[in-house]
Amino acid sequence: MSQPQRRLHSLEKIVALFALFAVLALAIGFAQAAEPKRKLSPRELERLQREHPGEVHLRSSVALVQDAASGETLYEKNSEAVLPIASITKLMTAMVILDRGLDLEQRIVVSGEDSDLVKGTGSRLRPGSVLTRNELLLIALMASENRAAASLARTYPGGTQAFVAAMNAKAAALGIEDTRFVDPTGLSPGNVSSARDLAKLVAAAHRYPLIREYSTRSSAQVRAFGRTLSYRNTNGLVRSRDWDIGLSKTGYISEAGRGLVMRVRMASKDLIVVLLDSWGKYSRIGDANRIRKWLESSAAATRG
Repeated sequence: MSQPQRRLHSLEKIVALFALFAVLALAIGFAQAAEPKRKLSPRELERLQREHPGEVHLRSSVALVQDAASGETLYEKNSEAVLPIASITKLMTAMVILDRGLDLEQRIVVSGEDSDLVKGTGSRLRPGSVLTRNELLLIALMASENRAAASLARTYPGGTQAFVAAMNAKAAALGIEDTRFVDPTGLSPGNVSSARDLAKLVAAAHRYPLIREYSTRSSAQVRAFGRTLSYRNTNGLVRSRDWDIGLSKTGYISEAGRGLVMRVRMASKDLIVVLLDSWGKYSRIGDANRIRKWLESSAAATRG
């Protein structure tokens, strides 16, 4: 092999090595990006709060706190991320029903069609149960009863397909562009939104007196098949005297994690709070309490 050929051969080896290193670096980068961020443990949160008392640290992956009157953002974390919203969907379900002006005292027969075929969740509303539209709306909002929400959509003029179309039309009218609905219950991970959009959704839903009342009622009973069914609000904070909640809705499916939206009075302000993808059964409640403590501490420091 001549000297020029040897030089060319060496150069080719060097280029090949650089290419190999580039591919490895790219692969490592993709792996790190794909790896989910580790969420803070309760002990780590406590430590951060002690070390940084003027800040708030949450376990929810997405969070937003807004002044309900001015729209000012007091806190945000990944507020533009678009992800499944689970049963927070039912706020839109309720608005669509009320906008249409349907007879709330009309008696509706729960059908086998209203069964959950997506997640296979159970329901105490057996097919053949007869409730008023008003009762179905109440337990859909308060207790997140999926079969109740499905029955409301099925008996909407034009059926479930027309109902979902009306949900998306309402979203467009509210200017929530990151939001899409494919079912009335939120069991489908195809129902997606962002915290920014959900703040607008909460503000719109709060204008409906019935949604305010039903979403914050602590418990209720309905009669079905001659027996009394008792339901409790899925947000335990509504049962606390320490909280002044004007609207509430929780949500959970595995793809969405645990979520909570509220219109609430804290630190002498009316606020909209959105928490999404919260890790742990009680983390969203813990985060709500952390937000409240942070706001009250900040207000006290300002007064001092």
